[in-house]
Amino acid sequence: MNQKKKDMMNVFTSSARPTPPNALTASWTFAGRALLKIKHVPEQLFDITAFPVIFLLMYTYLFGGAIAGSPGEYLQYLLPGILAMTVVMITMYTGIDLNKDVTKGVFDRFRTLPVWLPSVLVGAMLVDAVRYTVASTIMVSLGLVLGFRPEGGFIGVLTAVGLLIIFSVSLSWIWTMLGLIMRSERSLMGVSMMVMFPLTFMSNAFIDPNTLPSWLQGFVEWNPISILVSAIRGLMHGVDVANDIWLTCIISVAFTAIFAPITMALYRKKK
Repeated sequence: MNQKKKDMMNVFTSSARPTPPNALTASWTFAGRALLKIKHVPEQLFDITAFPVIFLLMYTYLFGGAIAGSPGEYLQYLLPGILAMTVVMITMYTGIDLNKDVTKGVFDRFRTLPVWLPSVLVGAMLVDAVRYTVASTIMVSLGLVLGFRPEGGFIGVLTAVGLLIIFSVSLSWIWTMLGLIMRSERSLMGVSMMVMFPLTFMSNAFIDPNTLPSWLQGFVEWNPISILVSAIRGLMHGVDVANDIWLTCIISVAFTAIFAPITMALYRKKK
């Protein structure tokens, strides 16, 4: 009898236990899960493919003549702004996807896994960074076809896109926090739109703030989106915008330092 028990135990203990996943491998695994979701539902890529193209064409040719005298002239001013606007707007989908996992019960399963707890969020943000890069590439490529000529050259454009991605990833921590608080994805979408529309449209993305009423100029100039747009525009056109770049970096660090710990605390306590 004792020999049978030993034989049965050997069945379960003869092979070596697999190595526990570390933070990096766990994050990559959850990033792969997010990529699989895109593979099976490719329509969700419309927000980084079709929408940016529509926005750029619509604003360039509808308002270019009225604002700058010609669409080609306006494109030089518009593209950095609309690039920032479209990428910043899609940061909300990080929180929406997390909210779906919470409401569908997938969240509870993830919390029981023996993995680094933040890897679920980090993996999703890695894929989001890829989405931001794809959207930026599409926008800049289309702009070049339409006649956009960045005087800052390839390095200036690359640096501008990198700064935009850093800012967007830091901003997505706000939506992940709200994704854990809101009861449904519709409510989260409503709140995010209520915040993002005023911030993006009341910025220097489309027009020069000097043309605005004095009481509105102060808000527009200190709007974080305006600071980001000024930094991107300056980098792309080879203008010295060191102050705007530093301010954008400081804002990004502040967003991450404030909202990332809050998000993780909510993530641990979520029931």
